[in-house]
Amino acid sequence: MEKFNASIAYDRQLWEVDVQGSKAYSRGLQKAGLLTKAEMDKILHGLDKVAEEWAQGTFKLNPNDEDIHTANERRLKELIGETAGKLHTGRSRNDQVVTDLRLWMRQNCSTLSALLRELIRTMVDRAEAERDILFPGYTHLQRAQPIRWSHWILSHAVALTRDSERLLEVQKRINVLPLGSGAIAGNPLGVDRELLRTELKFGAITLNSMDATSERDFVAEFLFWASLCMTHLSRMAEDLILYGTKEFSFVQLSDAYSTGSSLMPQKKNPDSLELIRSKAGRVFGRCAGLLMTLKGLPSTYNKDLQEDKEAVFEVSDTMGAVLQVATGVISTLQIHRENMVQALSPDMLATDLAYYLVRKGMPFRQAHEASGKAVFMAETKGVALNQLSLQELQTISHLFSGDVSQVWDYGHSVEQYSALGGTARSSVDWQISQVRALLRAQQA
Repeated sequence: MEKFNASIAYDRQLWEVDVQGSKAYSRGLQKAGLLTKAEMDKILHGLDKVAEEWAQGTFKLNPNDEDIHTANERRLKELIGETAGKLHTGRSRNDQVVTDLRLWMRQNCSTLSALLRELIRTMVDRAEAERDILFPGYTHLQRAQPIRWSHWILSHAVALTRDSERLLEVQKRINVLPLGSGAIAGNPLGVDRELLRTELKFGAITLNSMDATSERDFVAEFLFWASLCMTHLSRMAEDLILYGTKEFSFVQLSDAYSTGSSLMPQKKNPDSLELIRSKAGRVFGRCAGLLMTLKGLPSTYNKDLQEDKEAVFEVSDTMGAVLQVATGVISTLQIHRENMVQALSPDMLATDLAYYLVRKGMPFRQAHEASGKAVFMAETKGVALNQLSLQELQTISHLFSGDVSQVWDYGHSVEQYSALGGTARSSVDWQISQVRALLRAQQA
């Protein structure tokens, strides 16, 4: 049972923030008159020694250390004696552990935010450098319309900017102090929670002691953020996996982010992208698992909540690795421009043919029908859409004239989508400037 109950195997990762929280709490005890100045200094010095041992890898765990809190307090007592027993005055492991977790996650969110911004920045840089390359855009995995390669990159970058904004919002809700809530009823000994908030640089104080020790909304939000971010990364990975096949041959992964087959020497497998796609499932599972744990709990703290930390640690590690690998993939990706251009075909300009008629004054529904008739005529004759003669097109509508030849220019096609958000160069430039401005604002 002792082994089953213990969490030291994984919550030892909280050693630094546990020391940080204890140092702040000792100052709160001293201000409340529960510690003398000499006792506080003794505790602070002892906690510094505990932190030093952890940092140097010399901290020795005891078989009786159930968790990081008991381990640190046990070692503190060995170093300074009975004074260490005063540190836990009015404090419960209930408010201690959730304080530790919030401190750890707040710091981790800053790390992940920086990694995510670097990925977005890498994508935007690539979009800017390759904004004049055209290739097919797909819906239902079928060639739809010509677009800029940069427009595709930015479609994924923009999704990730929402993830970046969302993570900062989650971090704000993580940055709330629960310390001083005790086990359930609060602190009866006059500990100044505003002092604790200032010492630990929290943005606010929890409102209710019962809620403070048991709520894990901030953990659920973080795991959901990771799940949604992984959804976006997995979809981008899926596109690139397809684009890298011989059937497409639009892109080629760097050797650093792919592997060969153990049997077939001609193979180059996109392992990095496949692992990004697969790890999304693990992250989703952690999010769903925590929600299932939370949904049946009675009020206040229950031991079930011990399960939150493994989920947070695993997902944090996964996200850090995935974001760095994704940045490496994007920055080293090779594109085959000629294959992208060759994949463009006149049938992708059928919508442009309808827009041509719209500009001549035809209602769109009629123009759509006329364009469909042209497509059917070309298929019946076994020719490409742009090989229909003007006379043949005029049998469908008298509005067709010699300037219809402009429709078959792919560059002209993408440039007509100049409304903000479209694939015209001016719009792509606008998107790039908007994302860059957002990144600057988030980093400030």
